[in-house]
Amino acid sequence: QVLLVESGGGLVQPGGSLRLSCAASGFKFSSYAMSWDRQAPGKERELVATISTAGSTTNYPDSVKGRFTISRDNAKNTVYLQMNSLKPGDTAVYDCNVRGWGRNGALNAWGRGTQVTVSS
Repeated sequence: QVLLVESGGGLVQPGGSLRLSCAASGFKFSSYAMSWDRQAPGKERELVATISTAGSTTNYPDSVKGRFTISRDNAKNTVYLQMNSLKPGDTAVYDCNVRGWGRNGALNAWGRGTQVTVSS
């Protein structure tokens, strides 16, 4: 059973930082690309970061590029999202996702998410 559990969210002031973690289990983590999405109330879901299996390739939309960094530790089956220079517009529920092909075949799963609130 694929399980993704996020942690690290909270309330932070504008300009602050947070580091989100996502612990994965139930599949061969190192063989799958991973992603972080976010969804704010009344807004569409937005992909904010992706990372390749070995962590050598990452991608970000312009909205977070230069502020967010995705990374992974395949020995710990964990993917991270370091968020710096946070803005009120970054307020959302953030969840990690596994989508695509790997050692366990095609997967499309996501966690319950963690709330990030940026406010003074």
